[in-house]
Amino acid sequence: MPKRPIGRSIPLQRQRWTAVVASALFMGACGEGPSAPFAGDPASAPDSITELPRALTSSEAMVLERSNRFAFGLLREVARAHEPGENVFLSPLSASMALGMTMNGAAGDTHAEMRDMLGFEGMTRGEINAAYRGLIDLLVGLDPSVESRLANSIWYRTGFPVASDFVQTVRECFDATVSGLDFVAPDAAATINAWVEEQTNGRIDGIVDDPIDGDAMMFLLNAVYFNASWTQAFDPAETRPRDFTRSDGSVVQVPTMIREPDSGPLLTMSAHGWRAVEMPYGGQAFAMTILLPADPSRSLDDLLPDLDAAVWDDLVSRLGQTGSGVEMPRFRIEYDTELKLNDALEALGMQQAFGAQADFTPMTGGPNDLYVHMVKQKTWVDVHEEGTEAAAVTSVEMRATSAGPMPPIKVDRPFVVAVRERLTGTLLFLGTIGDPGAS
Repeated sequence: MPKRPIGRSIPLQRQRWTAVVASALFMGACGEGPSAPFAGDPASAPDSITELPRALTSSEAMVLERSNRFAFGLLREVARAHEPGENVFLSPLSASMALGMTMNGAAGDTHAEMRDMLGFEGMTRGEINAAYRGLIDLLVGLDPSVESRLANSIWYRTGFPVASDFVQTVRECFDATVSGLDFVAPDAAATINAWVEEQTNGRIDGIVDDPIDGDAMMFLLNAVYFNASWTQAFDPAETRPRDFTRSDGSVVQVPTMIREPDSGPLLTMSAHGWRAVEMPYGGQAFAMTILLPADPSRSLDDLLPDLDAAVWDDLVSRLGQTGSGVEMPRFRIEYDTELKLNDALEALGMQQAFGAQADFTPMTGGPNDLYVHMVKQKTWVDVHEEGTEAAAVTSVEMRATSAGPMPPIKVDRPFVVAVRERLTGTLLFLGTIGDPGAS
């Protein structure tokens, strides 16, 4: 696989970039990062980031705590719709941000269902939006050695009424760009998809189908981009073909990155039937966490039903530094939920928004027959020796009716993978890898 620069920002036009923490909000900064060091060169690693610039408010802490419930619920529901062993890679952050904007245009039971489904039950609209805004401001520039972007936009059909209060809220709380667009024009879909491609550094080339359906009135989009070097990189010269046992028992050889026990600190743990390893990026505020069944005879399907936010919190709290090495596959996955997220979101409790009973009057400022027609997400991830590059786009389409050296951790069977911000507990990306060799 060709090498690429990791942790280096791409020149961008001047605009407001937001950072929102996952399944609710995230971090963000586009800055020139250092070239990735080879393993065994800790002196070139960025300075460690060990605390947030300020304490979280009670609303921010509540949003973060509850967001992971949505993240693991979404993973379970989407994975349930796939065959055992299929790759699933999602961005709870991107889904939550797009739905969070949409929720500001909902009222009554429609709003309540969306709020509770996202994990914010008992919180007012103002508290949720204030938490988003505060966390965006808090986390911008958290790790200058990590390139991260988060962008929101809303595109509405020219002439369709959009309430000024709704526009003001999404601009102030989500830094969203709001634009009218002639959906009938031949280049309408291309215009929206060009925005998607730009925000994801070309990794995702679009999400809106061409031509745009005549009943489509609005698209609410979120794009996430993440590009970071490992704090302690893998040496490409050590990558070797290794066996990977898929869920059906078949074995395939995949390129496997190897880090020896003496090549730097590693966080590991075993509990709840899982074995975990965590590898940090840049200044160590962000990390990739991998879970695989501790017992090789057990599958992901055996353990995933019980993997929720409480179990996750306990697992990461037990992570401790060991002298273990790690062997893990290099992989690149493009995941396009063509089946939509509708079914998963309905199963989690967001039901009224998809039907004729939907109430989105705050979005237009008056009576309307708007409903959520489709929630769709595309993701892309490349995990390699130097680091990780990942991107996600979520579209909400609104329509009108009409201990001492341990043995190396061998990630040689299906596993859970997460990219998280460690200081807040934010989950940026979350998925299951059943076959690293499948693109």
